Amino acid sequence: MENHEQGKERFSKRLSQNEVEKCMIFLPFAVVASFLEFQEGHLFRMDVVDSLGKAWSFMGMFQINEEFGNYVSISWPQFAAEKGLKANDEVIFMEKPRQEGEESCKQLKVRIKRKIRLFGQDIWGELMV
Repeated sequence: MENHEQGKERFSKRLSQNEVEKCMIFLPFAVVASFLEFQEGHLFRMDVVDSLGKAWSFMGMFQINEEFGNYVSISWPQFAAEKGLKANDEVIFMEKPRQEGEESCKQLKVRIKRKIRLFGQDIWGELMV
């Protein structure tokens, strides 16, 4: 998981088969703590914009687990279905620059990258659907 790209705050994760099947992403608390506001056991809404400019709202929850540690689960069934997410896809969330007159709260942009094999080489390309 990374936290910076060209000066922008970001975090990313490769999806597991379990996450694809459940249409959820599980992120360690420490990775998302500066991006999201939440309380243990309470649902929160995460508003994002995809690479095509479409707005999405995901539901999430912060959970404490002795075995796995503190984590955030984010549910996105419609997004996962429309994007055709697969195991090993990389999901990248980054801070979206605010435009003049926009709310002062942090807004996020989401990008999906998928590895393809082209002429014997692995290439990561952005999923534009």
